[in-house]
Amino acid sequence: MSCITEGSTGYPGSNGNIPFENGFLSEILLQKGYNTYAIGKWHLTPSNQLSAAGPYDRWPLGRGFERFYGFLGGETHQYYPDLVYDNHTVKPEKTPAEGYHLTADLADKAISFIADAKQVAPNKPFFMYFCPGAMHAPHHVPKEWADAYAGQFDDGWEAYREKVFARQQEMGIVPADAELSRHDPDVPHWDSLSAAEKRLYARMMEVYAGFLTHTDHHIGRLLDFLKSIGEFENTVIMVISDNGASSEGGPTGSVNENLFFNNVPESLEENLKALDKLGSPETFNHYAWGWTWAGNTPFRRWKRETYRGGISDPLIVHWNQGIEAKGEIRTQYAHAIDLVPTVLELLEIEPPTTIKGVTQSPIEGVSFAHTFNHSTVPTKHLTQYFEMMGHRSLYYDGWRAVCPWPGPSFAEAGQFFGEAISAETLTDLDTHHWELYHVASDFSENHNIAADNRPKLIEMIATWYVEAGKYNVLPVDGRGVQRFAEERPQIAVNRSRYTYYPDTQAIPANSAVKLLNRSHSITADVEIPTGGAEGVLLAHGGNDSGYSFYVKDGKLHWVHNYVARSLYHVESGSSVPEGRHQLRFEFKVTGQPDLAKGKGTPGCAELYIDGKLVGQADVPVTTPLALGLTSGVTCGIAPGAPVTPDYEPPFKFTGKIYSVIVDVSGDLIQDKEAEMRTILARQ
Repeated sequence: MSCITEGSTGYPGSNGNIPFENGFLSEILLQKGYNTYAIGKWHLTPSNQLSAAGPYDRWPLGRGFERFYGFLGGETHQYYPDLVYDNHTVKPEKTPAEGYHLTADLADKAISFIADAKQVAPNKPFFMYFCPGAMHAPHHVPKEWADAYAGQFDDGWEAYREKVFARQQEMGIVPADAELSRHDPDVPHWDSLSAAEKRLYARMMEVYAGFLTHTDHHIGRLLDFLKSIGEFENTVIMVISDNGASSEGGPTGSVNENLFFNNVPESLEENLKALDKLGSPETFNHYAWGWTWAGNTPFRRWKRETYRGGISDPLIVHWNQGIEAKGEIRTQYAHAIDLVPTVLELLEIEPPTTIKGVTQSPIEGVSFAHTFNHSTVPTKHLTQYFEMMGHRSLYYDGWRAVCPWPGPSFAEAGQFFGEAISAETLTDLDTHHWELYHVASDFSENHNIAADNRPKLIEMIATWYVEAGKYNVLPVDGRGVQRFAEERPQIAVNRSRYTYYPDTQAIPANSAVKLLNRSHSITADVEIPTGGAEGVLLAHGGNDSGYSFYVKDGKLHWVHNYVARSLYHVESGSSVPEGRHQLRFEFKVTGQPDLAKGKGTPGCAELYIDGKLVGQADVPVTTPLALGLTSGVTCGIAPGAPVTPDYEPPFKFTGKIYSVIVDVSGDLIQDKEAEMRTILARQ
């Protein structure tokens, strides 16, 4: 699985389906009598298999986990998450006003899962994969946690890097002779910013720091529970992040990440208005590139690239009863693929030859357990390739070769991430643009010595291709727009009419009706009881963008949330009568969109009751590309972040809905490049 599932291709190793011959640790330990739990982020199921139509064999319960509580996609709202419990969606048990936050909820469920089994079989071992949505966007945290860091980032990202680097050297995390990497050309100097920009960006980092501390607190609750039941001392605990700091916030950061995905430019004035709301349920915020760069100190660059800043992560291993060394640092090279063989060695378990009747492929990593009590023993992992959308590198025994794409920085390359690589460009990259670093002595990849070490560089490039061929990386797929726009197998073909029913699970965006930038209608067949009814008929999205078709105060309503910048609302002039009726919304396109500038099709919004026009309004602009970053299509209820402040979620319809039919016969206008950017940023 060389890329997130949304970027899958038909090539082996890149098809988005983790083969069953590559068994999960959960599947191995389940066969050995362990309870197995997955909590939090998953993002391992092909995007066309995320709906209630299944199949479920690549959901957590299909890959060896007995219980699951979390979210299946790459990110979710921390106050209104897209929750899945085992194989079905659920709503949070509390509201944000009642103190709900996803991280606390995940910790609660982790504790309850363990307790459920321990009270019955106290000696039965367990394996838990715990992956909170933190520190991925959106950076959501209660205000008091962010306020604890007030003023601590006012001197900017360069000063922060200097402080962190000094602390890293003091602690021995980096070598004493290590150097800070250069100032990134894509990051402005702090002193060049206005006072307003500094105030905004400093608050973004305060929120991020508070989010991290909040996460640490709730992980601590889980560890405290293990202590309380006497399991802490004999539990192997491994803490690791999944990549370098994230650059999806862009050069200026955002209070609504969905602006970026819809090509709507950020506005400093608008963002400053929301400064006091950063981290709250009303935002979908992410910090600026400067903090991304600082977060990867002392390395260069960030996530989605294969310099050390994109692929280096701290790892903490704790096992009081099995590791004699305490509080020590190890510097031997290790990779994520080494975690499974390390755990198996610690547990004295041989890798199985078959799982569920499927012959298993060899485990490709190597154990690093031998380093735990012996600080100077050499690593067993000498060679490791990296590739991410054409950005390539290779580690080999203290050396790293890097072929950056589109270049060492966007400013130097003159183009942005995700550009396609032609065959001619690939040849040129291999001939002229590989860099070479002796990281055994140049920890931060500061000194490119390729020109003076051509034989070594050629050896490293050749080794990269050998490893890439061995592990199904080839062909080098540098396609950007084309790759993510490629047709893929779907559970159901696109159609012109979609029928939805109440009391059903939310439909993920990938499987839902696509009604942006086209004429369409929504028709609800309903029964209104004596005394009237209210609630949502059909909705998609949240407070970052979306639409809702609903009944309130006896009137029929439709609202479109244009990326949290504007609300376009139409209300019926007459009340919805009691009895069975057809409630209809129609959107008629009246002009062309300007997708590159973040403007979807304008149109005329009309409301009908039993075929009679009862409301009408012009809509000058609509969301062009992405309706809400989390909440999918829901019928009869809207449990996510509210599209409009006109109601409080879940606003369940109190009458009877027989069905809601969406007709999308109108031609669809698409922007494949912008769709790709949305997919990439939601890893």
